[in-house]
Amino acid sequence: MVCKPIVTRFSIPIALFVAMLLVSVSTQADNLYRYKNDVGGTVVDWRVPPEFAGRGYEVLNAQGQVVEVVPRQLSSGELQNKDLVKRLQQEATVERARLAKWDKFLLLRYSTVEDIDAARDRALRDLKIRLSILASNQRTARNRLESVLARVADMERRGDVPLEQDLDAIAALRADIANTGRAIKEREAQVLEVTDSFDEDRSRFVQLQDVVLLRQSLSRDQTSAGTEN
Repeated sequence: MVCKPIVTRFSIPIALFVAMLLVSVSTQADNLYRYKNDVGGTVVDWRVPPEFAGRGYEVLNAQGQVVEVVPRQLSSGELQNKDLVKRLQQEATVERARLAKWDKFLLLRYSTVEDIDAARDRALRDLKIRLSILASNQRTARNRLESVLARVADMERRGDVPLEQDLDAIAALRADIANTGRAIKEREAQVLEVTDSFDEDRSRFVQLQDVVLLRQSLSRDQTSAGTEN
């Protein structure tokens, strides 16, 4: 699947100059901005208040996609470290590219949240079918192993030497059961990974939709205010 980070989990605490922050806020009037307020809540608006701009923010286009990641303001001491500034600028560029790629993927692939839910259900159904097959194979191998072990035990009770083919079968069946057990664990891990991935996609898609709706609402409010004036 597409490698894709989440804003709340993967945003990088990096920094640029104050001038860049202010220019970004003032020159991109057609965009919306997503930032954290003084209590840590996420806010989306037409502008970033000066008191919050230094904390960093994201620039969103009309579709809610991230077009720029503006990181927090550097301290005077950090500004003196040119290597740090360069590295953090590069990380900001990478973060923006990741978010843009993720948003584009979601908007091209899905039209509604229900589409994501349906895709998740299909993927999980396929994995669970494979899990069921593996579990069935393991049960069959265990039943065969029990049968061979019982036959060998019966021969030993009679004082007979177990057949070489039975001993080989026991070793092979035990190895098969162990390998199948590992495969089951891998599939179970995949179920969790797929579930988490689709949950992240769903959450991100909802964010994109919410931004579009908010933009429409803010535009209507501005139009109404202009008409009244």
